[in-house]
Amino acid sequence: MDCRVVVEAAVPVYDVETADEAVRIAISKTGEMLNPDLNHVEIDMAHRETESGEELPPAFIAADEALVALELEMTVFNVEREEHARRIARKEIGMRLDNIPLKTLSTEVVPETVDDEQDA
Repeated sequence: MDCRVVVEAAVPVYDVETADEAVRIAISKTGEMLNPDLNHVEIDMAHRETESGEELPPAFIAADEALVALELEMTVFNVEREEHARRIARKEIGMRLDNIPLKTLSTEVVPETVDDEQDA
């Protein structure tokens, strides 16, 4: 079974003035840390909201420093359980993102596709 795992990362960014700038720098910084080993991880800004449903920006800025919430999506292949996929994704991503906290947001089983032309 293959699983798609999404983890949230809290990426610190320094010397920024706007949330957009912080997000761009955080995505670039995270991509550099993951590549070339994990170039198949998709990086996007996180969509956060309060308990009442109000949308929050992905970056919190104070004193020209920001903490940016990013979503990292990775497909883990040939696992027996979803829990195993979560552990693998957190380990693989966490090894490359030193001192960046991670939280698993979701795990989804990828539907198997049958290639009819495989035997042809």
